[in-house]
Amino acid sequence: MAPRFLTLTDVTEILNVSPQQARALVVSGDLPAIQVGGRHVWRVEATELEKYIQRMYAQTRARAGRGAAEPLPED
Repeated sequence: MAPRFLTLTDVTEILNVSPQQARALVVSGDLPAIQVGGRHVWRVEATELEKYIQRMYAQTRARAGRGAAEPLPED
């Protein structure tokens, strides 16, 4: 059974972003999260992360449909 809540470390690994980027998503409200205990202890519900990912796919498709998609960086 998968955990209901993820740490920001989990989010950084899943999205392959920096810890600062993950925290910025939470603080801005783009990625809903809750604070547990201490001031800087955040938890993201796994379903909310999946909703965020789906929203980003939809936004990317919409930009691409308008011809406004940015070129992908080279790996």
